[in-house]
Amino acid sequence: MDVGLVLPQLGPVTDMRVIKDVARLAEEMGFAHLWVQDHFLYALEQQGEYGGSAAAQPEVYQSVYAPLEVLAAVAAWTETIGLGTSVLVGGNHWPVQLANELATIDQLSQGRLTAVGLGVGWSHEEHRAVGVDPRTRGRRIDEFLEVLTKCWADDPVEHHGEFFDVPRSIVRPKPYQRPRPRLMSGMWSKKGLRRTALHYDLWNPGSMPISQAAAMLAEMNEMRPANLTPLNVVYRAALQSTAGKVLTVEEIADRTIEAAEAGFEAVIIETNFCSNITSRQDWLDTVTSLQPILDAAGKVT
Repeated sequence: MDVGLVLPQLGPVTDMRVIKDVARLAEEMGFAHLWVQDHFLYALEQQGEYGGSAAAQPEVYQSVYAPLEVLAAVAAWTETIGLGTSVLVGGNHWPVQLANELATIDQLSQGRLTAVGLGVGWSHEEHRAVGVDPRTRGRRIDEFLEVLTKCWADDPVEHHGEFFDVPRSIVRPKPYQRPRPRLMSGMWSKKGLRRTALHYDLWNPGSMPISQAAAMLAEMNEMRPANLTPLNVVYRAALQSTAGKVLTVEEIADRTIEAAEAGFEAVIIETNFCSNITSRQDWLDTVTSLQPILDAAGKVT
């Protein structure tokens, strides 16, 4: 059973030294992969509903290090640990450029891009800031995935659609992994779950009960096309949620065992919202405290 860690990325404590030290510590401890998330502004007047467990966007989002730049740096600072996005917001990116950026990271890390989490996002303000109509998020992500995977397949690449127009082109480098890195969805809505079943390889639910996640996974696999391999789960557990709910290390260790028994591929642990992290040393101490989760995962057969 693999256990991953969400990298320090949010809030005033995060800096180059914290990210580098946590990444190297996680690799030394035996974490399987490191993950980033995707936001770039904190709207002072928020129109859309926040997508987390809190009523409004937490203040820690007022500073967020850019995800792909962080992954590229961590690829250079580490040697063997996997790298992933949990998750990128489709509206913040354009598929041909993103295909190039992710393929570059996969090449520079020699195939360590564990999964590319990509979803529709929730921030209306971020969408408008990059010139994307938030009302088109669903249709846009469907076409986005089509273009992204075309760019990772054989050249020449060509696409003419509602949102993206790609002339007959050569798009390189291709990913180190062939045919491509796996795609991971973090979507929860009825339409999002169907989209996940049709277009993705993995699903990334938050800290819902394992039994609920397993039931939803079974439903998605029932609607999944027969020519695709079954979806699997990379389960995300927060030590402290955006709403302030705390899970103990022991509780997450128990969930890790339960997730393994349910056949899930991995668990990733989120600590960016822990209110007790106020220094670099707090970050290191928090990551070190997660050792019992690794121990529990190591005992699962």
